[in-house]
Amino acid sequence: MKLIMLGAPGAGKGTQAAILSQRLGVPTISTGNMLRSAAKAGTPVGLKAKAYMDAGKLVPDEVIIDIVAQRLAQPDCANGFILDGVPRTIAQAEALEQAGVRFDTVLSLEISDEEIEARMEGRRFCHKCGATYHVDNAPSRVPGVCDQCGGQLEQRDDDKPETVKHRLEVYHQETEPLKDFYAQRGILCPVENQPSIEATTQVVLDALKL
Repeated sequence: MKLIMLGAPGAGKGTQAAILSQRLGVPTISTGNMLRSAAKAGTPVGLKAKAYMDAGKLVPDEVIIDIVAQRLAQPDCANGFILDGVPRTIAQAEALEQAGVRFDTVLSLEISDEEIEARMEGRRFCHKCGATYHVDNAPSRVPGVCDQCGGQLEQRDDDKPETVKHRLEVYHQETEPLKDFYAQRGILCPVENQPSIEATTQVVLDALKL
């Protein structure tokens, strides 16, 4: 099964992708990890991406598409894959089509901006070991202290209110139009957000007839 996870930042794409990956036995491919791996491997396209990232610039579409195409050609993607974080724009989606990359389903996690803001502003991570928590949904036993290593819990800059609002604006402007793009191709599958991760997973599995 070849899937795209679509949804606003903080919608739970990574969480659901990880669950589906185990269930289906196919890899989850996130843009960030893919770019870092390509840069680390020192491939020509990876070095190109690294130069942009080191300069704090956005990696251009053509470089991202090259890296995606190379990653999807790996043996572990032969039975399918789950893309998380790409395509981000109509231009990237069109470039993937031109590169011959096809998908079975595009899962769109539907959640309100208000819920996203509450969810992301409550996220905390351990500076020491990277463990993640949420002040309401998954708090640490001692507030501000990591259960696993005793490290200090912090809020990522990405999760601060002003950043979250900006990221949502960018999503609505650049990425949300992909819903129409894939609806026209008959492969869009909207999934309404549920009160828990497990309930959302069940709706996703039902939608995929798994």
